[in-house]
Amino acid sequence: MVLLQLEEMPSWLESMLTSELALLVLFGICILEGAMMLRFMPSELVVPGALALIGSSMPELVTIVAIAVVGTTIGQAVLFVLVRRAGREYVLQKRWFPVTESRLERFDGWFDRWGAIAVAGSNTMLFVRGLLTVPAGLSEMDARSFVALSAIGSLSFQSILTGLYLLGGHLLVFG
Repeated sequence: MVLLQLEEMPSWLESMLTSELALLVLFGICILEGAMMLRFMPSELVVPGALALIGSSMPELVTIVAIAVVGTTIGQAVLFVLVRRAGREYVLQKRWFPVTESRLERFDGWFDRWGAIAVAGSNTMLFVRGLLTVPAGLSEMDARSFVALSAIGSLSFQSILTGLYLLGGHLLVFG
């Protein structure tokens, strides 16, 4: 079973992640991912790819995960504020927002059912990361609570990916 393939990473990005600016590039990519604007590679590949290209010693691992959590949280906070100020219709009309109205309605239901804790839960899951940002932004949810729950979910997600990278190398294909 192949979970992730490093060859899905664009070659220009791979070269940037092996340059002296690697951590800054990673930070920018994570902000884009959090704001749901990462379209050039699967978000599940960001941290494992960074670990493979930048390094996976304990200090590098902690740095990479911390950068990923802070970056994705910043990106989601920006999207949260944008939705709060501009509204749902504005975001849905934007080409960079990759979610349809019908799919977003399902996430509205999740948020209505589970409340704010669903933000952290959804940030932990593949394929739905960040999608509760829109319902949260439209709710009465406090921005600080959103940021905290977003960071908790992102930490969980990035830790799982890091664990898969470190423990399950046979699930990852790098080549």
